[in-house]
Amino acid sequence: MSRLKGKRIVITAAAAGIGRASALACADEGARVHAVDIDEEGLARLCESNDALIPHKVDLLCAADVRAFASRLGPVDVLFNCAGFVHNGTILDCEDDDWAFAFNLNVTSMFVLIKALLPGMIGQGRGNIINMSSVAGVSTAARSRFAYSASKAAVVGMTKSIASDFVTQGIRCNAVSPGTVDTPSLQDRLNAFPDPKQARREFEDRQPMGRLGRAEEVAALIVYLASDESAYTTGQVHVIDGGWSNG
Repeated sequence: MSRLKGKRIVITAAAAGIGRASALACADEGARVHAVDIDEEGLARLCESNDALIPHKVDLLCAADVRAFASRLGPVDVLFNCAGFVHNGTILDCEDDDWAFAFNLNVTSMFVLIKALLPGMIGQGRGNIINMSSVAGVSTAARSRFAYSASKAAVVGMTKSIASDFVTQGIRCNAVSPGTVDTPSLQDRLNAFPDPKQARREFEDRQPMGRLGRAEEVAALIVYLASDESAYTTGQVHVIDGGWSNG
């Protein structure tokens, strides 16, 4: 039995990494997935594999673009806000533009898209929002992740507020808080180090399990949260970090 049969789901940052894995997993479970990204080629590669995947090129940093997309789409059942950016550095390394970009993509884009889609969810008497947070700044500390940690902590506050405000109107809102996951984005960050292989070993060494997470493992959690199996769950932060924040 398909766990997401008949559900209309929006997933941002769907062209790669956790977003891509989640889009594929949700489509495999019977959902009709509206895959959002600014990477048209990545979306095309994703959506050619399954007719249940519908590509949408949307600039999440442009509020007008986001609102126009939401207006065209109409009511949906599930929104997974996956898009984000990892800024490297301490507060002393963080310029005003770095801070603004981190919050614009990691927090404000979620605010704009949720606000655009939430009325349709309320109107149909049900809706499910899943926001991407991180263990960094929420469950544990990560060195040189100042702007990222601050923005991901803000996501948790937003998630809990929405969950509390709209629980009586059929709306659920949860956050997912991963540790280090092996994605193309992570590889790009590793490649910025003088020795990418050594940098990867250091990332792995700080994981109690001795390995990085896989995008498909996070996607499995997204499927659960998107499904009716989690119907009694709202306002929660779901940590999936291989035990990192326990150490």
